[in-house]
Formats: sequence, structure tokens, C-alpha cells
Amino acid sequence: MFKTFRNAFKIKDIRSKLVFTFIALILVRLGSQLPVPRIDREYFAQWIGTQTSLGFFDTLTGGSFTRMSIFALNITPYITSSIIMQLLTIAIPKLEELQKEGEDGRKKIAEFTRYVTIGLSLIESIAMAIGFGSSGLLEGGTTFTNVVIIVASLTAGSAFLMWLGERITEKGVGNGISIILLINIIARMPSDITNLYRKFVAGASNVMNGLIGAVIILVVIVTVVAFIVLLQNAQRRIPVQYAKKVQGRKMVGGQSSHIPLKVNTAGVIPVIFAGSLLQFPIVISSFFGVSPARAYFWPKVLYLLNQNTWLNFKSIGEFKYSIGLLIYIVLVIFFAYFYTSITFNPIEVSNNMKKQGGFIPGIRPGKPTTEYLTKVLNHIIFIGAVGLTIVAVIPIFFSGAFGADVSFGGTSLIIIVGVVLDTIKQIESQMLVRHYKGFLND
Repeated sequence: MFKTFRNAFKIKDIRSKLVFTFIALILVRLGSQLPVPRIDREYFAQWIGTQTSLGFFDTLTGGSFTRMSIFALNITPYITSSIIMQLLTIAIPKLEELQKEGEDGRKKIAEFTRYVTIGLSLIESIAMAIGFGSSGLLEGGTTFTNVVIIVASLTAGSAFLMWLGERITEKGVGNGISIILLINIIARMPSDITNLYRKFVAGASNVMNGLIGAVIILVVIVTVVAFIVLLQNAQRRIPVQYAKKVQGRKMVGGQSSHIPLKVNTAGVIPVIFAGSLLQFPIVISSFFGVSPARAYFWPKVLYLLNQNTWLNFKSIGEFKYSIGLLIYIVLVIFFAYFYTSITFNPIEVSNNMKKQGGFIPGIRPGKPTTEYLTKVLNHIIFIGAVGLTIVAVIPIFFSGAFGADVSFGGTSLIIIVGVVLDTIKQIESQMLVRHYKGFLND
């Protein structure tokens, strides 16, 4: 990894992209410190301390929500918007046609996604302004001016981050939205590691227990990270043979190749979508003064969806709310299949192979090839989804059983490792393209 970045800095074009990305991330962190006007921050800090269910949301925003900065909504409206648009591509034939039109169609869907993002930002910021006003968190009360200022600040902050993420994708190293999400999560890690140290090492009954606690924490983190790296890099290679054919006076074809199918074909998308979908009703409800609780219907539903309540072994009454974990696992598996079905089309791959004279050894071209690719892909997706689930459940288990509450849980680690690996691969591919261009120019 460090060798890749060192070599990248030797190339002017890529160095400029890295510098642009670095400056953009500085702007993200600076904006996370700028407070929204008209909010009583001292009272808000006391109120947010009682809302333990908002931990995952605060992690995605890099602590911006706790500080109630102009980036408090961060890119969560964009993530939710992406989920909505991708679900609508199945329900609405017109969007499905746009999805299949290639680059132009994807640009149109991206434009719709921006509009939906702004709409969601407005809805969430209005709910926050009214909810904070009813809770007494606004200086001067729930006046029209206060609501307009808060809504404008939060919506503008979310729109700016969406625009900045697209600029990083266009002029930086790529993966703009993912990189912003990455820096937000990393920003919370030092405080979480400090909390773990104080609770399980410095707060241990004796030196030996503290040492054992430190070793366990280190082993769990290293093991999970190593497993994620293995999961991200694992792939199934399907051999492809191209038939020989005559073009003019030359014999072409006959070479062998392969189709690389990643085990984790959907990357970090399933865990982000599943976590965001479960967190969305909790966040919206909190703005109206409704928090997860073991009383009444809707608070119980929110309690069920809250990750902090899962795998609590203190009593049967607490453990039964782990049903929410089953919902989370089902969503991860669903989004793994759903997102892969959007990004990889076996019928299209089969048709392209047939046009180019390619075939899978032992499999007839056409429909049999499509069926074979679909069968292999379904098996691979399930393995990848199970791997993602294992990584996500390990920190949830330690949190429920031992109270090891940290923001960089399984979901966060998957995002960190996945985005870092994808970014490194993009930088390497840009270096490779630049090398070939230089060779051709020479």
C-alpha cells in the first residue's frame, strides 16, 4: 500500500489527484467543526448523550451530528437516496431502461439521485428543526427564522458534501462518496480506542486482566481486518476459450482468458444499505422525541432495530430483541444479491462472449452459458454475504455480551478496508494507464 502511494507521488497527474483529494478531505473535517446557528449546544450535548441509538448515525457523519455542525446530515441522505433509486429501477420500467442505456442512462439516474438527496435533506432538516424546537434545543424557540436557518444550513451542508464527493470522483482518486464516508469513520476511531483502553485495560481489576484485555482487543481487530482483506480479494475465475478464426490472411483467436467473479461482488454496499435502512426510522423518530424503549408499539419497534440492543444475554426479555439482528442479516443478503444483479448481467456477458467467439469449456454458448454463470454467481454471492454477516456480527456480539461499544464495528471496518483496497486498485490502474500512454507516445 505504502509503495503504491510512494510511486503515485512520482507521477505529476496522479500526485495532483491525491493532493486534490487530501484538500477536499480537510474541507470535510473543517466543515464538521462549524456549528449550525440557533441551536443551544450545551443543552443539545446533554440531550444527545441520552440517545445511544444514534451511535451508528453519528459514526457515518464523523461526529458531525454530535457537534451539530453544518455537515450533521453528511452524506446519509445521499446513501438513502441511492437505495431508493436502485430499488425503483426494479419497480419502474423507465428507470430500468435508463439503467441499460449505458453511460447516458447512468448519468440521468445520478441526476435523479441528486434531486432525491436534496428532497431527503429538506425533510430530515425540517424534522430536526421542529423536533429540536419541541425539545427546547433552539435559542429563541421554534420561530420561522430559526427553522429556515437550520434547514438551509443542514441542507446546504449535505448538498455540498454530495457535490464534493462527485468532484473527488471526477478530479481526485475516485470513489468520492466512499472516501468521505471513510474519513468520517476514521475520525471517530481514536476516541473509541481510548474508551476501550480505559474500560478493559486501565480499568481492569489487575495488571494481568488488563494485559489479557489488550491482547484480546488486538487479536479481534487484526483477525477481523485480515478476514475482510481475504474476503475482498477472493475471487472465482471462470475460464474462457476463444475459437480460432480467419481474418484476411491471418489466423486470430485461440487464446485463453477468464472471467474474474469476486466472492464479495457487492463490496461494502450491502452493509451500508442494511445499516442505513434500519437506522433511518430511529433517526427520524428521535427528532420528534420518540426514542427506542421497551414500552408501547413504535418505541419497541425502534428498540428492535437498534444495534445496541442485540445479543444482550442478561435476560430473555433483552435477548428477544435480537430478532432485529436477523432482520439485519436478511437485509445484508438481500442487498448482496440485489446490487450484484444490477452490476453484473449474466445474459449480457454470455451474449458478448458469443459475439466474440468465446465459450466456457464444457458449456455450450448461449442460454446454457447464461444458466451456468447465474448458478455460479448465486453460490458466490451467498458465500460473500455470509462473510459480510460474520464480520458484522462479531463486534455486535462483543458489544452485547461485554459492553464493548465502539463506532468502528464490523460495518465500519468493512467500509474502511473495502474503500482503502478499492482506492489503491484505482490508483494502480491509473498508474498502469499512464504507463501505457507514455509507452505509446514514445
